[in-house]
Amino acid sequence: ESSATCEVYESEEEMTEPLKQCMAWLHAYFCEPTTVESLPIPAFHHPLLQQDSFTRQVLWTLLKDVKFGEAVSYKQLADLAGNSRAARAVGGAMRSNPIPIIIPCHRVIRSSGQTGNYGGGNLMKEWLLSHEKLQKEKLAY
Repeated sequence: ESSATCEVYESEEEMTEPLKQCMAWLHAYFCEPTTVESLPIPAFHHPLLQQDSFTRQVLWTLLKDVKFGEAVSYKQLADLAGNSRAARAVGGAMRSNPIPIIIPCHRVIRSSGQTGNYGGGNLMKEWLLSHEKLQKEKLAY
């Protein structure tokens, strides 16, 4: 359990609206996870998320369908995104994710239950999964 306090020290007046939305989303993710799903999805302007591609479909499917505290295999995510034979392509989509945590690629694991790789390092992936599991268990009480 984290003992860190959740405070933001930057001046909000100087931030763009998408940055404010991302900041609110990250604050909610780490400090008030029950509110994450009620927040608007920040506006993403990354070119990868603007073009029509399987990678974009996978990332949007992950963002919308795999909820806080859940995990999905690469194959399951390929199924959800519309191509059941594209598990390897899902791995490529996770590697190219321009906004990890907000688009929660850490929730994608191997069919065996092993965590698999993560751009932020495997320890970070395990920590994020543990954070979500712990928060979800707290909500169950």
